[in-house]
Amino acid sequence: MDPAPQSHPILSYVISRLPTLTRPRPASDDFDIEQPPVHTPSPRTPSSAGEYELVERMPGLRHPSVLRAMTRAVTDVSAARSALQVLGPRPDHELVDSSRAIVAAAEAGDSRIPEEDIEACRAVVRLEEMHDAYEALLQEAEGRLEKVYRSAMEGKDLEESDRKDESAAASAESGDAAVQDEVIAVLKQAEEGKAVESVRLVDRQLRHLPEAFGRILGLRVLDVSRNQLEVIPDAIGKLDYLEELYLASNALIYLPDSIGLLSNLKILNVANNKLRSLTDTISKCRSLIELDVSYNGLTYLPTNIGYELVNLRKLRVYMNKLRSLPSSICEMRSLCLLDAHFNELCGLPSAIGKLSSLEILNLSSNFSDMKELPASFGDLLNLRELNLSNNQIYALPDSFGRLDKLEKLNLEQNPLAMPPMDIVDKGVGTVKEYMSLRWLDILLEEEQKSVAAAESPQAKTPTAWLARSVSWVSDVSGSLAGYLYLSGESKTEKEAYLDQQY
Repeated sequence: MDPAPQSHPILSYVISRLPTLTRPRPASDDFDIEQPPVHTPSPRTPSSAGEYELVERMPGLRHPSVLRAMTRAVTDVSAARSALQVLGPRPDHELVDSSRAIVAAAEAGDSRIPEEDIEACRAVVRLEEMHDAYEALLQEAEGRLEKVYRSAMEGKDLEESDRKDESAAASAESGDAAVQDEVIAVLKQAEEGKAVESVRLVDRQLRHLPEAFGRILGLRVLDVSRNQLEVIPDAIGKLDYLEELYLASNALIYLPDSIGLLSNLKILNVANNKLRSLTDTISKCRSLIELDVSYNGLTYLPTNIGYELVNLRKLRVYMNKLRSLPSSICEMRSLCLLDAHFNELCGLPSAIGKLSSLEILNLSSNFSDMKELPASFGDLLNLRELNLSNNQIYALPDSFGRLDKLEKLNLEQNPLAMPPMDIVDKGVGTVKEYMSLRWLDILLEEEQKSVAAAESPQAKTPTAWLARSVSWVSDVSGSLAGYLYLSGESKTEKEAYLDQQY
């Protein structure tokens, strides 16, 4: 962890006064991941001129409490990051889910699973849990460091900053009284039997949503966006008629499992929160048409989300930390819009072409991680808008020429070699034409190879003739067997007539 002074001046200033936070050596057998990195003296000393300029610009750095707090926070951040580096890449979420299922089956008494498979699955689960633990420590330490940054920028002692925060909290408490009156009025109206179909408490500094909201049985729309909510009560699952739920721009760390009980929910917006994962029960909200989980810290989506949310039309997952999309997402046959820009996607599921209704796809700004598209990409026959900018894609798939309905295409900031950049610069029409001709050339080449193989001398030998004959008989017998298999089911008049002929 050695940031440049130009981009992280405060952090550089603090680290220059700390021992070097040496990275652990993973290859060493003596390394203990439970211990912080070993510190060694640092030879670095900042120039007095640069230090004077920095302190003059940020006088808060003079306060001993600020420097002490920064020292602790930077040390904790470095320790957590070093531990995560030793752990290596996080296991794929689908692998973790399947491993947990196998472990659970083994613990339930299933003796068919080999012991070595059970141990391997347990190792995967342990690795996932260790990643969770260290990432939680990292997030907490980074939060403290950010708070110290603010104090230094404002030129205040850390203790003075804490007093200011307490004062702001007290002011918010006094303002809460009016909000609480509004909440009580809504609940009272519902208890009196009056129809309450919509509740909108937007931008009210609301920090608590009462469990009693679960008793507003006729509620169809609940909008509590732009508040300070950290938790949504489990009672939310009792709102059987709820169709729209807006929780954007709060401080939510997780969603309750009971959200899966909202069988009539059509729109869910939890953008701009602090979510690191989505509860698996969200897949039970089978009426969902729109789901927005953008601007969070998601590293994966529920494994089975695509198998359940078959009615989903719009999925926004941009500005997260997704490394992959679950293969089940390819089952969302109603999906029209998928926005996954600014993540860490390494690619797409191989069956992405099954999204036959997809019209708008944004995969931009996955940077060095997104390098290629699957061959099935050309099956997205209804695709109208595609953004692939700011990636590392070097070639469009050969099937790209099949995207006849494509109207908007952004390929900027990619090291494209196929098609050539002079073709790309001429616009989407030229790219489509170029890739279409390339696709036709590939088909023609395959046809010529097939004809040449059939006309070759070897193809005319008795052995080759017998092989083709056996193949033909196998195809016919397979078709006949399939027909006879259906003979026990109800048949049309035409099928009955064919039976008579047989």
